[in-house]
Amino acid sequence: MRTLAEIDRHPHVPHEGKIICREAVRAVILRGSELLLIHSTVNGDYKFPGGGVQEDEDQQSALIREVAEESGGCVIATPQPFGKVQEYDFPTEKEFTTFCMTSYYYLCEIEPLLGAQQLDEYEARLGFVPEWVTIDAAIENNLALLASGKKIERWVKRETQVLEIVRDELIH
Repeated sequence: MRTLAEIDRHPHVPHEGKIICREAVRAVILRGSELLLIHSTVNGDYKFPGGGVQEDEDQQSALIREVAEESGGCVIATPQPFGKVQEYDFPTEKEFTTFCMTSYYYLCEIEPLLGAQQLDEYEARLGFVPEWVTIDAAIENNLALLASGKKIERWVKRETQVLEIVRDELIH
């Protein structure tokens, strides 16, 4: 899958050494010029539906599960690869030199009506709600949060970069 971006969460994060990796999947769900995104009513940011791939899952199964849990959406066609983002950070585990998270983005189609969400505790605490939003509104919103100087979730930078790529390649 093509690389959309590489992001260092902190300056001078090593990209080599003993690396601990995590994989996540994220859904790009289009309806005309709108996207189905997850809006945090607490922090105000927009993110793609998705999350971590569990040990016993393949990426497609994880994507279908995560879309259903976070948005209530039911994936109805085989997701198509869009691209990946690699993020590097310092690990919390002392025996590693680097933490690398790779987020795989897939184009997805869902049924028109959303079902009930099944949020994790932290997702409920952040007030996650599915929302159809224009891509320009989501980008403008996230860019304002990034420029605000407020403490924001680590995913806002990544999601904003991918939103801009989706806009440039798929919307405009």
